[in-house]
Amino acid sequence: MSDKSADTTGTLDEALERLHTSGPERHGRLSNHAPMAVEALVRNGQARTVHRWLDGYAHKLEELPPAHRPVTADDWREALGDPSRVTDWTRFFARELDGPEARPWREVLAEWWPRLLPGIAAGATHPAIRTGHAVRTLLTSPETAPRRAELAHALGYWAARHQPLPPLAPLAVAPSAAAALDAVPPVPEQEGGILARLDQLTAFPRWGTAPDPDTAKALLTELVAAATHRYATHGHGEPIMLVHAATAPNAVLRALPALPRELWVPSLAAAWTAAAAVTAAYTAREAAPYARTALTAEEVFERAAAHGDDHTIKFADTALDVGDPLALAAAVRSIELNPPLL
Repeated sequence: MSDKSADTTGTLDEALERLHTSGPERHGRLSNHAPMAVEALVRNGQARTVHRWLDGYAHKLEELPPAHRPVTADDWREALGDPSRVTDWTRFFARELDGPEARPWREVLAEWWPRLLPGIAAGATHPAIRTGHAVRTLLTSPETAPRRAELAHALGYWAARHQPLPPLAPLAVAPSAAAALDAVPPVPEQEGGILARLDQLTAFPRWGTAPDPDTAKALLTELVAAATHRYATHGHGEPIMLVHAATAPNAVLRALPALPRELWVPSLAAAWTAAAAVTAAYTAREAAPYARTALTAEEVFERAAAHGDDHTIKFADTALDVGDPLALAAAVRSIELNPPLL
């Protein structure tokens, strides 16, 4: 973190402890975005707003689901992708990260990342995004028990919701990430929830072939920028869901420094799949005009924080990572398009 965003007050740990009595979803499917949003608020200099924001979000929180039986190293495969086992999974990762035989968090992440990566689109990409926020915190700030616990909650959610996409045929090669996103064919029936839409996926453009880890990181950075920029012109297609076309690959990018380099190339492939899947499911068929902004990055994020919508906060956080004028304009567009929290 920068000096401005360093959490010297303990606000992030307080917020995480407050949230870890809540489940990862509500109404059986809608994700709990609070852990991700508060991490973004603290990181971007808005720690003073966190508890007030949580008070406004509290009505969207549900208790942790009941546990069933422990997940173990021997039987984890039968529990993978079973959302009823989410608390079992969270407790499994809590033991891995903070139990009597706990291992370093990077070691646990490296073991489970390739197992979970094929299910990156599960839960509308929210489990992977939550993992990216948790990893960023552990990489850039002191390691504490609430921050390790947040990684356990994120990985547990991902494991419980894990669901690979259907087999996809390759289309023509695209010369850039932006061109690849433009070439993603929309699903035929733009109705219903994300599961119904993802079931219609059949083919994606070929893009993002990386011969080495450094190229994979460069291409992933390009993809995050392209998806963020595209929101400025196409976010109106579905303003809430389309933020994930950028925030999901950015979660992967944030995790790369914690992962063995041999996992970077498959991480790029999974990130492209996630961005393309969200784009296919929700993107507008026609571009719309947008206004450039004279606001600074700090001013853009202040407006996102005041707006309060969780998706808007997380998208602005990603836009600040990209950092160029078009990304900031896209963040302002998300403020305009999404309903405020209060």
